[in-house]
Amino acid sequence: MRDRSKLSERQRNILRYMESYIETHGFPPTIREIGLNTGINSTSVVNYNLNKLVEAGHLSREARASRGLRLVKNGRKGSVQPVQAASQLVRVQVFGQIVASAPAPIPEDMDRAFSDDAVEITPSMLNGAPQSEVFALRVKGDSMIDAMISDGDIVIFRKQQEAKNGDMVAVWLSDRSETTLKYFYRESDTQVRLQPAHPTMDPIYVHPGNIQVQGRVLSILRPHV
Repeated sequence: MRDRSKLSERQRNILRYMESYIETHGFPPTIREIGLNTGINSTSVVNYNLNKLVEAGHLSREARASRGLRLVKNGRKGSVQPVQAASQLVRVQVFGQIVASAPAPIPEDMDRAFSDDAVEITPSMLNGAPQSEVFALRVKGDSMIDAMISDGDIVIFRKQQEAKNGDMVAVWLSDRSETTLKYFYRESDTQVRLQPAHPTMDPIYVHPGNIQVQGRVLSILRPHV
């Protein structure tokens, strides 16, 4: 492996983060994600260090490609770690936050919520759902921690208004004007149980007439990994 001792600590952190990210997601992080996860506030500073890593032979870079960074295997130019091609990634809109704890207000109609935020994911994370029916929300809270969903994760949903018992869903509680992320269980004609995945948190019981399913969870993205 090419010697990293001549790199700055910041550059070594960038390489470690990229290795972890690509191993987890199958494609490289964006410049913004690199900055957020290595403590660099300026994208220009991230760019500067990425260019230094390219010059040192640790990275290759496709200037015109989204997520065009590649790790060079064993420090040998021309031997690039294979990743999911950027052209094959799917762009999914992120419509704000969903609370995985006590329900909290968000806009009732997420389709109308303005957002310039988006994530790029592999097609496999859609689990067969059409891209036009998919949206994403950032998780706030830890009530679904035992389902491996943590504060800060991004959850990919398929838009749907129905749920089966055991589905993990985003639900709008119309009587409270609040939303939450929970497991769905219809226990009777008059009661739905919204079950957290946390050992110390109690379920929420609501009347079916006061609940609107907004989407079913397809997959989880962990940008902070």
